[in-house]
Amino acid sequence: MSKCYSVIFCMLFFTACGDRLIDAPPDDRPNILFIMADDHAYQAISAYGGDLIQTPNIDRLAQEGMLFKRAFVTNSICGPSRAAILTGQFSHSNGFYGNGDHFNADQMTFPKLLQQSGYQTAMIGKWHLYSAPQGFDYWRVLPGQGWYYNPDFVNMDGDTTQYMGYVTNLITDFALEWLRDARDTSRPFCLMYQHKAPHREWFPDVAHFYLFDDKTFEPPPTFYDDYSGREAAKAQEMTVAYHMNLTGDNKVPLPIAEGYATDFRLGQNQYLAETGRMTPAQQQAWKQEYDPWAVDFKNQFFYQYDINKDMAEWKLDRYLTDYLRCVASVDDNLGRVLNYLDENSLTENTIVVYTSDQGFYLGEHGWFDKRFMYEESFRTPLIIRYPKEIQAGSTSDHLVQNIDIAPTFLDYADLEIPEVMQGTSVRPLFASNPETPWRKAVYYHYYGYPDVHMVKRHYGVRTDRYKLIHFYYDIDSWEFFDLENDPQEMYNLIDDPAYRSTIDTVRNTLDSLTQAYGVPEDPIDNK
Repeated sequence: MSKCYSVIFCMLFFTACGDRLIDAPPDDRPNILFIMADDHAYQAISAYGGDLIQTPNIDRLAQEGMLFKRAFVTNSICGPSRAAILTGQFSHSNGFYGNGDHFNADQMTFPKLLQQSGYQTAMIGKWHLYSAPQGFDYWRVLPGQGWYYNPDFVNMDGDTTQYMGYVTNLITDFALEWLRDARDTSRPFCLMYQHKAPHREWFPDVAHFYLFDDKTFEPPPTFYDDYSGREAAKAQEMTVAYHMNLTGDNKVPLPIAEGYATDFRLGQNQYLAETGRMTPAQQQAWKQEYDPWAVDFKNQFFYQYDINKDMAEWKLDRYLTDYLRCVASVDDNLGRVLNYLDENSLTENTIVVYTSDQGFYLGEHGWFDKRFMYEESFRTPLIIRYPKEIQAGSTSDHLVQNIDIAPTFLDYADLEIPEVMQGTSVRPLFASNPETPWRKAVYYHYYGYPDVHMVKRHYGVRTDRYKLIHFYYDIDSWEFFDLENDPQEMYNLIDDPAYRSTIDTVRNTLDSLTQAYGVPEDPIDNK
């Protein structure tokens, strides 16, 4: 070989080797698909044993992953729950206490850390934190609560655009569009795919109007709770009978609803605004479905302005019908996304999480909404699927919280979990080993009083069996429940001498948690 050819050969050889040396190895860390509905009660998921509705796609995740039976939030209200998920911190640490606050988006969040480590990140759907999203390569979000019909979305350039269609379908369309057309297939992705539904005022899609037309929902056993021994429970303003809005919530329009005690101006305005966004075809379908409801109400209760048992149960039935129709839309659209993962060979290496920003009352204790530390709002659905590591059809009874989500994602991304995060990765629980060391109690704190629904400020602790709650600020009231003997939390045992020693032990646990988490007395009074 001549000297010239030898030089050329060596140059080509070392160039080729150099390319191999500088090429980064493939990033095979798992993709992350975080799916969150808004106000989705675990009672409205058939995988949790409820019989209100069948949710086959959510159930599929449970059948192929792990269902957490004791997953809880730190503060049962929309914005604070989202802030807790992003930061892995309680409200007093991340600074977001109630829906009127403005999230400090400059602080550390798990999407920022994933993005910095090479993940491609996206946020699509309901944001509800008022500041612009940070830590995302792409985002398209609803402004505020958003609308059900023909909603507006805020895009990354700051422009707000109205899109024609139903909000749950559109959020899914945008999520699939990003996965299909904008995703960098050489990098792992983290997609936060977050729904508005089934948030109040529960305007279902035309496609689901047929559901539950032939069903009458029975009130839950605690629907007629008289709140004996529970001062704060009696003081709230979130009953189906007296506080659910006849026009906005139950879809009985003026003039039929006029004059009734629960026909509030706010609900009228919301109803007019939502229906006013509909196309003529949507409005026609709406009238065809809901005008008979109004006629039925008129026939049964016209001029009967006092709330009675029959009217309360009529309102509950209408509420559950619309709420569950909204849930059906979420479940159907989840199926579209799971099918995409299957069809594109993404299922095996994608962690899929389904959860809600909190639980919700579906008539229990006579209520709708959330906020309280009682189980229906404190407890949230949580299902995680990751075929590489999680045994299909497994369940967990461990006490987990929404602040555990961020550390879990960072754990799987091989990233150090910042010390400021107050949650813990749930990854060890996937081994389904009952001896796995884990927390024995969870802490809760709600700050939103005085505010809509007038739920008192309170904090508390839940252990495997017991719950201790302190309502404060304008009252000083303690409640203690034995969840094994009283799972519906009807009997406050705080003054029962038989439980005195147990109450003292649980109170010490509460004190330990407040110290460990650095909880100030009431930080919102000092902002």
